[in-house]
Amino acid sequence: MPETLSKELVELRELCNTFAVKTLLNLTDEPGAREKVREESKRLGLFMMTQPKQFGGTEASQLELTVARETLYSHNAPYIESVFGPSPGVLGGVEEPLKTTHLATLLNGEKRSSFGFTEPDDAPSPTSGKITGDTLVINGQKSYVTGGADADFINALVHIEDVGPSMVVIDTGVDGVIIDKRFSSLDGSHHAAFLFKDVKVPSSNIIGEAGKGLPRAMRQIGDTRLLFAAQASGYMIWVINYLTEHLKSLDRTGEPRGNKDVVRWHYANTRIKAFAARSMLYRTSRIVDSGENAVNESMATKAFSTEAVGEIIDTGIQLVGGTALVDTHPLVNLYKKVRAWRLAEGASDIIRLNIGRGILELDKGTI
Repeated sequence: MPETLSKELVELRELCNTFAVKTLLNLTDEPGAREKVREESKRLGLFMMTQPKQFGGTEASQLELTVARETLYSHNAPYIESVFGPSPGVLGGVEEPLKTTHLATLLNGEKRSSFGFTEPDDAPSPTSGKITGDTLVINGQKSYVTGGADADFINALVHIEDVGPSMVVIDTGVDGVIIDKRFSSLDGSHHAAFLFKDVKVPSSNIIGEAGKGLPRAMRQIGDTRLLFAAQASGYMIWVINYLTEHLKSLDRTGEPRGNKDVVRWHYANTRIKAFAARSMLYRTSRIVDSGENAVNESMATKAFSTEAVGEIIDTGIQLVGGTALVDTHPLVNLYKKVRAWRLAEGASDIIRLNIGRGILELDKGTI
């Protein structure tokens, strides 16, 4: 738990607190605001935490990232998404030419990547590829390419004939890459559905070892699950602090709003859920850093945290009342933002099935 942090992690937490209060919360919606955030974040060493050392980053541990993310999100400040630099994702550790053409340009901000994993339910077959000489020809579709609406390239899972599932870089400007539709999700992020019709890319665009794409994709999904959990944990802290102040304030009768037993019960329940979620998050982060397999723990943490933050925000709206239903209220904006997290990187129901299957069928998992 946060009470057992090292001196260095406590200092990191205080650094993030100060940065949020002095920089993020003081910014107005003006041109150049995001660049100001990036410049200050780089000066403080936060921007490089998500980037590899060979590219000038600090390659922070999972626990360090958890502390930084949770602390920043506990302020519910604007422009948090600009604090950290792009992470390698599935491109981590790639060799040339992808190291120069795509990884380096991603990390320095020249290009934007996206992640294509999911086909529509009615797709006749998975997105497939066939190697002919030095060329890989790809056909198929992806129904939900995360960040695809603004991406320069897609890191896509492709089932290559006679090889198996592989992660492949597909530039969005290549002939045969068609954006079927663009859409925004409830949280305001932008994505796209793609069609691939005889798309030709160099076989050197295969990321890592051909046929080993699924484990690589799942590693990225696992990292992103803990990112969501840390963000959710930070938002829980903000909502509980907001509720604490609200319930201590006086109503029209002159009594504190939190004097009623039913209100105190619901308020206490938010704190119980947050305590459990934070305990899971910090324990799982330490397991990841120890090098042990934390697949089940990451799935459980993500499912519990993303469900808990939605329930806590919903309780907050209920306790604050009608004013919290106005679409400009911070609780409303938070609810819109976190609802999608229960589906992202594995829906909660699927995660539960996978944990159960892993233990009952494969005898794997330590939960």
